[in-house]
Amino acid sequence: MAFDWFRRKEKNITTSTEDKKDVPKGLWHQTPTGKIIEHEELKANNYVSPEDGFHVRIGSNEFYSILFDDNKYTELDANVESVDMLNFKDTKAYSDRLKEVKAKTKLNDSIRNAVGKVNGTEMVVSCMDFAFIGGSLGSVMGEKIRRAVDYCIANKLPYMIICQSGGARMQEATYSLMQLAKVQSKLAQLSEAGLLYIAYLCDPTFGGITASFAMTADIIMAEPGALIGFAGPRVIRETIGKDLPEGFQTSEFLQEKGFVDFIVKRTDMKQKVSQTVNLLTNA
Repeated sequence: MAFDWFRRKEKNITTSTEDKKDVPKGLWHQTPTGKIIEHEELKANNYVSPEDGFHVRIGSNEFYSILFDDNKYTELDANVESVDMLNFKDTKAYSDRLKEVKAKTKLNDSIRNAVGKVNGTEMVVSCMDFAFIGGSLGSVMGEKIRRAVDYCIANKLPYMIICQSGGARMQEATYSLMQLAKVQSKLAQLSEAGLLYIAYLCDPTFGGITASFAMTADIIMAEPGALIGFAGPRVIRETIGKDLPEGFQTSEFLQEKGFVDFIVKRTDMKQKVSQTVNLLTNA
């Protein structure tokens, strides 16, 4: 005896199989607060959710499209790449890790240099890409910042670094830590040349980046709600044996304590950067 448990009484679905279409990936974005926003609307708002103001993590391509006039810029030093000078291996060989992340991100390393005009003012911007091994500081990042500074000095241009990083790249060991002194010495030369340096801190900015050039800029800006610090809150809590203040390590907390000059929404970023450059360079 056959039982018609799963037979439709009425034929409600009339779309043929060949006419069915999948929803494109990335069409919608959900923020941590649960707000849903259509991707094109998010892009039009500089990747800031209009529902709750959440700043979605983006890379150098998106930042450059926001900053540079008509998205026109020239990339500098694009072919500088990391190498496995220590033959380092953790869960996999560093050389294999580099191959995988380069193929996945289409980037050569965790930072890109570009020169272009921001509201008509020419400047150099170095932007980190968190998607490339957590935006980690390695020998290439140090070298590309050095070259960017040299370009600024040669052409008398202001400089900006957009920071989003988990810190030093452990696969390069001491070579990574050496970049802190290397970058700081170049930024000192930039200062001696009388040229402006702006740091724009995104979520997250941690480790050696925070311990050095992220906090030594002439003007330090940060995105709302960005986590900024040297070590994570758990490590600090266990070290000092005390509970941490509410909002500890957020950009708002650091501004209150004097570590950050301005909290700048990404939707206001271009105007604030050009305004700051024009005011200080004219002065």
